[in-house]
Amino acid sequence: MLDPNRPARPAWRELAPSPGYEFTGGAGYQLPEYPFVAPPELTSNVPVRHPIVIVGGGITGLTLACALAHLGVEAVLLDEDNTVGVKGASSRGICYTQKSLEIFHRLGIYERIAKRGIQWSVGRTFAGQDEIYTFDLREQGNFNLSTQPPFINIQQFYIEGFLVERIHELGHVDIRWKSRVTAFQQNDEFATLTVETPAGSYRIAADHVIDATGCATRFHEWCAAAVHTKRGDDRWCIADVRFARHPPVERHTWIEAPFNENRAVWQHLMADGVWRIDYQMAPNADPAYVSREDVVRERLARQFGPDAGVELVWVGPYAYRSQWVDRMRMGRVFFMGDTAKVVSPFGARGGNTGVADADNLAWKLAAVLRGQATAALLDSYHDERHEAARQNVLVTNRTARFLRPADGVERLFRSAAISLARQHAFARSLINTGRMAVANSYTESRICEATGGLSVQNVAFDWARGAAGTHGTAPGTRGVVNDLLTWAQGRLLVLVFGDISGTASQRLRQLATDTPVRCVQVVGTDGRPQAREHVHDPKGHLQGACHVFGHAWALVRPDGYLAATGEAVDDQLIHAIEKCLGHAPANHAAP
Repeated sequence: MLDPNRPARPAWRELAPSPGYEFTGGAGYQLPEYPFVAPPELTSNVPVRHPIVIVGGGITGLTLACALAHLGVEAVLLDEDNTVGVKGASSRGICYTQKSLEIFHRLGIYERIAKRGIQWSVGRTFAGQDEIYTFDLREQGNFNLSTQPPFINIQQFYIEGFLVERIHELGHVDIRWKSRVTAFQQNDEFATLTVETPAGSYRIAADHVIDATGCATRFHEWCAAAVHTKRGDDRWCIADVRFARHPPVERHTWIEAPFNENRAVWQHLMADGVWRIDYQMAPNADPAYVSREDVVRERLARQFGPDAGVELVWVGPYAYRSQWVDRMRMGRVFFMGDTAKVVSPFGARGGNTGVADADNLAWKLAAVLRGQATAALLDSYHDERHEAARQNVLVTNRTARFLRPADGVERLFRSAAISLARQHAFARSLINTGRMAVANSYTESRICEATGGLSVQNVAFDWARGAAGTHGTAPGTRGVVNDLLTWAQGRLLVLVFGDISGTASQRLRQLATDTPVRCVQVVGTDGRPQAREHVHDPKGHLQGACHVFGHAWALVRPDGYLAATGEAVDDQLIHAIEKCLGHAPANHAAP
C-alpha cells in the first residue's frame, strides 16, 4: 500500500508499474512496457505440454489468467506486444459494470480500480435542450444490493495493468510478452502452437487453448470457425479530453445534440480528470476530417464554451459493428471476448462481456483439471456465453437502430418517442440510448436447473458471532459473497437458509465429504445456528440475492451464479450438484 501522507505526485503515476501510465497532452497515452524473458522451450526440440495456454493479453485474456491464478491453476499467457492497452490508440473500454466489478473484487483488484476510477449511477438523456429521461441505478433492484457500485469509469489499460500486477502477486501464470502465435494444430489429445519471439521461434503444446486475441484472430481460420459480421455506417469520433472547467460528473447523452448537427453525443468522466466525448458522424462524413484536431476543438467549444480550457489527450474515429461465431468451443480451442463476438459498446457491453467469458470458463477449467468435474462441464461454456453474446448483440443492435434509424417506420417511431417523452413519463422507457448492462441470465445451460442461471450479487452478511466464524474471520464483522466463494476454493457452495433438521445436517456433512462442495447455514434474524459453518443475514440480503424465500437452499457456482435452488435437502440437491459438475446426463441439445 502507498503512504497517503507522502508528497503529492501526478495522479496517473500513483499505482502504476514502472515506467508508469502517463497522459501526454495531444499525443495519446504512454503505457508501461514489460520485459521479454526467453522461455525454456527455446532451448528444447520437444514442445513442453501445458494444461492451459491463453493467447492474447488484453482485458479478457488477463482476466482469465488472473482467475486461474486465483484458483491456483497453472497456465501460460502469450501476448504479441509488451504492454497493456494499445499503443497509439485511445483509452478504449471505459465503463465497467457491477458484475465485472464483483469479479474484479473476487480477484483482488477492485480496491485499485475504485481508488483510480469514477463511480456513477445517474444518467441524463437530452434531445436538443430538453432533458427527457433520467435514471439513478442505485434505486433499481438490479443494482442496489451489491457492495460494488453500478458502474465505474476507468481507462481499460489501467484495469489490464492491475491484472498484470495481481497475476505476478498470485503466481501460477507465466506471462510471456513479445510472443506471437504463427501456426496452430490440434488433435484428439492436445494442441500445438508455434510461437515467434525476438529470440527465435519455438513450439508449445497445450491441453486447452484459449483464444483472446480479438476479432482479427487467425484462430478463426485455423479452426474453420463460422463467423458472422454485420457492418453498418454508424461512425463516431472519440475525443479524450481534459477541461479546466469541469462538466457534471454524470453520464450525459444526447439523442439530438444541437452542437453536433443534431446527432448523438456521449459524455463520460474517466480516471485522472479525463473525459470521453463520443460524437456521432454523418453517414457520408469523412472520418479523417471529423477527427481533425481543429475540427474537434471547434466542436468542443460549441458544446462547452470557448473558455472551457480544453486539453486534447487523444482523438480518433471509431466504427460500430457486430460479429459472432457459431461455436465458442472448437475442439481444444475456446473463443473468448472479441474473438467470440463483437458488439457495439452501447450500455457497456463491450469489454465487460469478455470479463464475464473469462470468469465463466476459469472455474470450469479448474474443476476439470483437478478431477472434480468431468470434461463434459467445459461444453457448458458455449451454452451460457453464446446465449449471452446473442442477447448482447440483439440489445445493442436495437440501440444502434434507434440512434441511427432507417428512413420510414424507424425514423417515425423515434420522432414520436422523443416527442412523447418530452411531455409524458410513460414514453421515457422508449428512449434507447443504451440499455445498461446487467449480468446475463443462463436459460440454455446444460449444467443449471430451471431454478438456476441467475447471478448472485456480492451482498454483505455478518460472520458468525461467538465462534471463530466461517473463513476464520473475526466474529460479528461484515463479509460478502465473494468471501464465501474464495473460502470454497473453487468448490460449489451450498447455502442453507433457515433451520436445518438432523437428517439434513447429516446429508450436508456427507456431501461435504464426498463431493467438491462446501456448506454454510445462513441464519436469519430469528434463527439459530445449527451448523459449525454459519453466517448471519439480518437484513435478508443474502437470501434475496439468491432469489429464494423462507426455508430453502441455493447451490452457488464459483463464478457467483446459481446452479439451482430448492427447499428440502434431498435428492434434488444431490442431482443438481452432479449436473453442475458434468456428471449427470444433461438431456440438452446445444443451440
